Amino acid sequence: MIHLNIGSNLDSNFGNRFNNISVVLNLLVDASVKIKKISNFYETPSYPNKNFPKFLNIGVIAEYNFDYLTLLKKTKLIEKKLGRMKSKKNEPRTCDIDIIDFKGLIINSKIIDLPHPRCHLRNFVLYPIKEIDPKWKHPILMKNIDLLINDLSQNSRIEITRLNKSVIIN
Repeated sequence: MIHLNIGSNLDSNFGNRFNNISVVLNLLVDASVKIKKISNFYETPSYPNKNFPKFLNIGVIAEYNFDYLTLLKKTKLIEKKLGRMKSKKNEPRTCDIDIIDFKGLIINSKIIDLPHPRCHLRNFVLYPIKEIDPKWKHPILMKNIDLLINDLSQNSRIEITRLNKSVIIN
C-alpha cells in the first residue's frame, strides 16, 4: 500500500482549499493512481507561523503500478498544475502532496526519502492515517500509529480538528 498526504492552505484557480484537494485526488486518479481509502479533512494551524492561513489535510491509501520516482514526478506535476510555486519552507501553498509510505520501502536519496522523514512528527499526517489504516506501522521506527500519536506533544494532539466533511472524487 501507498500512503499519501494532501494539504492546502491557499485558494487557487480551482477554488478554495477543499476544492484544491478534490482536484488533486481527481488528477491522481487520471494519473493511474488507484485511490482505496480517503480520510476526512483535518484542519491545523500553519507551522511554524500560525499567522498564515490554516491547513486542510487528508490522508489517502492508494495503489500504483509504477515505481516511487514515477509517482513523485506525477505529484510534482499536479502541484504545479494547481499553481504551487517554489517558495520558502513552510510558506502557504495551494497544494502539497507528500508520499508518506511507498509499499514499506526505505529509501534515502537526494531526490526522495521514504518513508517521509518527518511523518512521525506531524499530527496532520498521523491522525488521517489512524482513521484509514489503524494498523499501520512506521517502516523504520516499527511503531504503530497509536504509539506515534502518543509521542506527539500535548499541544500537537489538541490543535488538530477532524472536520465532518470528506472528499468527492468525480
